[in-house]
Amino acid sequence: MDGSTIAPIAFIGGGNMASALIGGLRRAGRAAGDIVVVEPSPAQRERLAREFGIQAQPSADARLAAAVMVVWAVKPQSFADAASPCASHVARALQVSVMAGVRSENIAGALQLDARAARIVRAMPNTPALIGRGIAGLHAGPTVSDSERRAVEALFAPTGSALWVSGEADLDAVTALSGSGPAYVFYFIEAMVQAGTEMGLAAGQSRRLAQETFAGAAALAMQSDETPAQLRERVTSKGGTTHAAITSLEGDGVKAAFVRALHAARRRAEELGR
Repeated sequence: MDGSTIAPIAFIGGGNMASALIGGLRRAGRAAGDIVVVEPSPAQRERLAREFGIQAQPSADARLAAAVMVVWAVKPQSFADAASPCASHVARALQVSVMAGVRSENIAGALQLDARAARIVRAMPNTPALIGRGIAGLHAGPTVSDSERRAVEALFAPTGSALWVSGEADLDAVTALSGSGPAYVFYFIEAMVQAGTEMGLAAGQSRRLAQETFAGAAALAMQSDETPAQLRERVTSKGGTTHAAITSLEGDGVKAAFVRALHAARRRAEELGR
């Protein structure tokens, strides 16, 4: 790509999620000089230079003013401090946030933007984005144009897939379901590995069996027209081993507890927003 004809994209924060997006841009042919990163940590700046050829800067300056899109990738509790020195430079850009819980009105307020006119897209990605297998929930404010939506989709495309939701409050449910979701999968893999070792398998064997089972079952669910319940029933023969396991899980109220856990995650997302 000809860097001279492409307006820069700026990232405020250069951590894991920013790195996943930056890596996707670089693989898609975006020149390192077209990506501006503000990252206070010297270690993170060194990593960005080593992995992507990005010369990140420790603080905000006038270079940000040329960016057509600014991606906010700092911790939610650090946003106000990060926004203050950037506000005078980024007012004309499309604002894209990957911060959990920070509402559009708070983003507009911290950047001293008119909340009714500000162009803000909120995104809730998840950690499989680091290997190109993530999914991001996206919500656009009413002033975001169709072309800007497409630009955001292009930003996230190398990290996996994306799903637009109509209401900003829906992102709290997205956070509970897919944003936090990888941790649930790891939690169940952890339990399966423990059970496997308790039953005499080596830890490495148990881990491989658990991981491959989750990966294969997820792939089957994605390719099948059947519902998860139907797929489960196909491997749950009455009186068989799977039936014994599912009966034990139901007796312990595992599904109900898991559903309650996701509601708890959604409530916490709402609290963070407030």
